[in-house]
Amino acid sequence: MLTDTARLLAGVGGSLPAVAAFNVITLEYAEGIVAGAERAGLPVLLSISHNAVRFHGGLAPIAAACTALAERASVGVGLHLDHCEDAALVLESADLGFGSAMFDASPLPYELNVSETARVAELGRERGLWIEAELGEIGGKDGAHAPGVRTDPAEAAAFARATGVDGLAVAVGTSHAMTTRTAVPDTELIARIAAAVPVPLVLHGSSGVADDAIRATVAAGIRKINVGTQLSAAYTDALTARLGGGPDPRAALKQAREAIAVTVEHLLQVISTPASASAPVSEAAR
Repeated sequence: MLTDTARLLAGVGGSLPAVAAFNVITLEYAEGIVAGAERAGLPVLLSISHNAVRFHGGLAPIAAACTALAERASVGVGLHLDHCEDAALVLESADLGFGSAMFDASPLPYELNVSETARVAELGRERGLWIEAELGEIGGKDGAHAPGVRTDPAEAAAFARATGVDGLAVAVGTSHAMTTRTAVPDTELIARIAAAVPVPLVLHGSSGVADDAIRATVAAGIRKINVGTQLSAAYTDALTARLGGGPDPRAALKQAREAIAVTVEHLLQVISTPASASAPVSEAAR
């Protein structure tokens, strides 16, 4: 079922503590994500980044494939445009059936980040988009995404009021592109931001976070979990293990697609399971 992001997030609570967004690079990714969500019996977001749009030479073809998968899925599936730095592409996503988009103006000075984000949030709302933004830099990327930076709760509250965004990605100790699950999110900081900010909080760089720590971030107030690198690692490992058996790549692609489905099913089950008393927390929370 093709479902708006706003509707999915409105259902957060109880048996659905948070919504997961998984990055789509190719059709096999999208197929694997939907298969994993169906096995878990939980909704999911197909997240297409601005980098993936560049890879495909445009948003429309991969969006059409994701829309077709979402429409025939047995669980709620939403379409999300991630880390988009182009306001025109955000608006195009609405015309292609997307329910949400992250407009990433975090590399800009704070005042420009606020004004540009507010402008895009207003235009997006007019087209029915749930708009996510970012405050504080999340590690693992060049430029604004510097490791070690943390979102200030008071600044986050002011930013949310000034921009009118529907969701906020925060810097709390995670990093993009991690291939080891050793990041320890600052759960005490997450709780303080959640208490100050009236919109759902989003955790980027979740591939670097262990299962119990993911549960702890949800318990602290994270409502949207973004996963990318962990899927690519599973996909690539399965693909390379099977390639070389002949000219037809379908057996290898099928195995890679299945690796994504297994990963997605597991992570959705992790997110939907309450944190245990033994879940690791940051030093600040002890």
